[in-house]
Amino acid sequence: MAPGGGLRRAGCCLLRWLGFRLCRRGTLVFALLWFASWLFLNGLVFVHRTILSDYCTDNKSRSILHRLCDEYRQGSLTGDMCEDLCVNALVEYKRCLYYENGKKVMEARWRDVTVILKSKLENFSSYEALGILDYQDPSEELSPLDVVFYATLEVRNSLGLGQEDVEEEQGEEVGEAQGGRNVSLAKLWGHRLKHREKPYSRAELASLWALLQQEEYTFLRVLQDLSVHVAKVIGSCGHFYAVEFLTAGHAWDQNIFSLDEVSVPGPGWRGQAPWLGGPPAGGWSSRDMVHRIALSFLDMVWHFEHDFTHRLHLCDIKPENFAIRKDLTVVAIDVDMAFFQPKMMDILDQNCTSDDDCNFFDCVSRCDLQRNRCSRRRSNTNLQVICDKIFRSWFSPTLLGVKAGLPLQVELQRAVQDCSDSYRGEEEEDEEEGKRRGEDTHKRLFNILTRLLDGGGASR
Repeated sequence: MAPGGGLRRAGCCLLRWLGFRLCRRGTLVFALLWFASWLFLNGLVFVHRTILSDYCTDNKSRSILHRLCDEYRQGSLTGDMCEDLCVNALVEYKRCLYYENGKKVMEARWRDVTVILKSKLENFSSYEALGILDYQDPSEELSPLDVVFYATLEVRNSLGLGQEDVEEEQGEEVGEAQGGRNVSLAKLWGHRLKHREKPYSRAELASLWALLQQEEYTFLRVLQDLSVHVAKVIGSCGHFYAVEFLTAGHAWDQNIFSLDEVSVPGPGWRGQAPWLGGPPAGGWSSRDMVHRIALSFLDMVWHFEHDFTHRLHLCDIKPENFAIRKDLTVVAIDVDMAFFQPKMMDILDQNCTSDDDCNFFDCVSRCDLQRNRCSRRRSNTNLQVICDKIFRSWFSPTLLGVKAGLPLQVELQRAVQDCSDSYRGEEEEDEEEGKRRGEDTHKRLFNILTRLLDGGGASR
């Protein structure tokens, strides 16, 4: 064999080997580029479907309100806000605040007052119609008593109340409830509707039914005459309802609420919370205001625990779900996760293998490992969660600085710590014992905060 032939064969083998390596590397690069392109395109689709499709835009918001007014002019819906919105131009759209899965929240000005417009679903047609209207002669109208019956059923279902809750207090009047006594909330709604003498039109019934299918509207509307601690519903048009505008808290703000926006009134002031007292001649300091807001939180907790037929549980406690009025009254502005005791028990009643399976946001219970079933009784309380998620940061030594070592401040820090940790490690506790311990903790915090205010705030 000629030497040159061997070299040629070796060269060919080398070229084939290099070609194979280059081809394999090119294939790998191509596959990586194709996979990256696939990820990029799918990412665009995901962003479009989950973010851009639900993105707040002024054009989309105005289109929704325009469609609402078209349906009002057609006689399909109505409300005490519709005329100003659709005819008198007294409602001015400002901006979209939130839009996800159809839920729409907008800021507007109604007769020069800032309000928040809300609806759980974007379109009026998305709500279930009142079934009885389909079988009723259009020339006939439901009597107020019929409306009371159907509305009460819907309110009871929405709030998780049973028939016995209405029957318990058949002898109580609304005036007694407003005076501070326990009240059947569904019965109160019935009293409100019965004040109407003339029959309801189909547009009124359809609008009422769409509103009643929104748990937050029902909750706020029923409670607003019974509590200063919930946002006020001030009007509606079709399925949209307007609530008072209040600036929500923020976790990044050391005081949670923007105290600069609070209008401190003069010495002769009488606010909605007289137990807070009026400001001194020189006004309140920021720490005084924090202490008064903390007292308002305590008042809200006591109110929700004792002043209704059933205890009211707040399962999503965070600064963004609360606001303050100008008199420093704390207001719950997002109550999508607020439940009365019967509904709370149903939510907690589920299968489990550990205590972690029994956590429903801020409302927790314990797992019975013998039955593999969560306890229907909540283990923690509204006060414990507020102490842990709000008071603890407010009264921390880091925030107070050199004043953290003052006797009353140390006492307050210990009380907040004890309150935050009070439910941990309690395997089984008698319900009455737990209630008594909670009331003692509430009283302890109230007394310390009151002494701080009486003694000049953080100077002691």
